Amino acid sequence: MKNILITGGAGFIGINSAKYFLDKGWQVFVLDNFSRQGTEENIKWLKKCSNLKKLKVIRGDIRDNSILPKLVNQVEVILHLAAQVAVTTSIQNPREDFEINALGTLNILEAVRRSKNRPIVLFSSTNKVYGRMEDVKVVEKNGRYQYKDLVKGIDENRNLDFHSPYGCSKGTADQYVRDYARIYGLKTVVFRQSCIYGPHQFGIEDQGWVAWFTIAALLNKPLIIYGDGKQVRDILFIDDLNNAFWLAIKNIKKTASQVYNIGGGPKNQLCLLELMSFLERFFGKKTKYRFAPWRAGDQPVFICDIRKAKKDFNWQPKISVTEGVKKLVQWAQYNKNLFHKIYERV
Repeated sequence: MKNILITGGAGFIGINSAKYFLDKGWQVFVLDNFSRQGTEENIKWLKKCSNLKKLKVIRGDIRDNSILPKLVNQVEVILHLAAQVAVTTSIQNPREDFEINALGTLNILEAVRRSKNRPIVLFSSTNKVYGRMEDVKVVEKNGRYQYKDLVKGIDENRNLDFHSPYGCSKGTADQYVRDYARIYGLKTVVFRQSCIYGPHQFGIEDQGWVAWFTIAALLNKPLIIYGDGKQVRDILFIDDLNNAFWLAIKNIKKTASQVYNIGGGPKNQLCLLELMSFLERFFGKKTKYRFAPWRAGDQPVFICDIRKAKKDFNWQPKISVTEGVKKLVQWAQYNKNLFHKIYERV
């Protein structure tokens, strides 16, 4: 397998994944509509540091059925990352959210189903498919929330409970990807991802909180913490996610038709206030922030149980929270001038 199509390939995860597979000598097709801030800069960076003979960039949209069949027929693997990614945006415009996340994914699945080569499909889903999980007991300890009983975190057998239009659209896509393996025999893998972070992430208030807090702190922009800041997430550095993609492909006989919770796991969890302390230490200055009411559907805690991924394709995170955040900070410092241009109105 040497050809991969990455939808949303100019975004944060996509650009890092494109570089990862290019470094392995693969032919990489990047499909993106360049609607997100930072995507143009990401592509410029990728072209500077990669073999251009192995890279093809296509400006297009997964809602456009006319471009997908030709692309699908040229590859052995599809990494489907293109999405509307913010809960708040989905509430403001639920139709567009559905058309991108649900209908766009169906378009890809149909192109694969009708293709001759039937490539592997890796789908980037989300922990939001589990909803707010009000029935899971949460306690406060040492200035942060944690599960009372689920020491290993949330596993893949947890009942789905879509909350917010974003949760509904991604959950719909999640289930379509899974069912196309069962009904049509496609080789699909669903990754229900927790908080992914790392270089080339142009985070905003609504999405990509680790990067957004980092960039805002660097630029001395005031931050808003929704809730009390004790919310906890297991965060995963981008290099570890790319390794998971690779291992899932290598072990497709085992991973096909499966669903995996992919995040930092219990050993790589962080609350919002702890990140603020990290950043103050890294930058050597106080960060500016204020509190606001909780946002709809926000989970006080989400920690992935990642044992299934370990069992099926021998994957586990290698980069610690401290090491990963430090790498993100270093990238942010190096690109400070770029951020001034992109975030001037934020």
